[in-house]
Amino acid sequence: MPTAFPAVATWESTGEKGVTPVTMTDEHKAALARGRRESKAIKAYLAAIAVPKRRGRPVTPEALEAKIESLDERKRAETDPLARVDLIQARLDAQAALDDMTATVDMEALEAGFVRYASPYSERKGISWAAWREAGVPASVLAAAGVKRTRRS
Repeated sequence: MPTAFPAVATWESTGEKGVTPVTMTDEHKAALARGRRESKAIKAYLAAIAVPKRRGRPVTPEALEAKIESLDERKRAETDPLARVDLIQARLDAQAALDDMTATVDMEALEAGFVRYASPYSERKGISWAAWREAGVPASVLAAAGVKRTRRS
């Protein structure tokens, strides 16, 4: 009985000597590549829209830069090795927050990728309009993608 070996080949018994690989068709390889391309675009868009809104006072890049400078000065003056490590970690955390804040995301390109692939991906995977909406995808984006507003049975 043949068994599948993920994304490489299927295997079939040759009798007494074991198994030999059966090569994938070009059509199968193209389908796998299409699925990876669709998944990558959809995942990137969902990750971008899922960024949680921070509560409290807004933090500006200037405030983070000032905090990093202050932590560097405090680190240089600190004599306690354990407190110095805490200051180093606080500076690294502030630098990571600054990097995240100043990183640019091309939402138009991500949305275009989602719009291009969402409908065939939804049909193939059985994902409903309601599931996309609950995941945070705006109705206007789903409409542009051609995802049908239907109920699953």
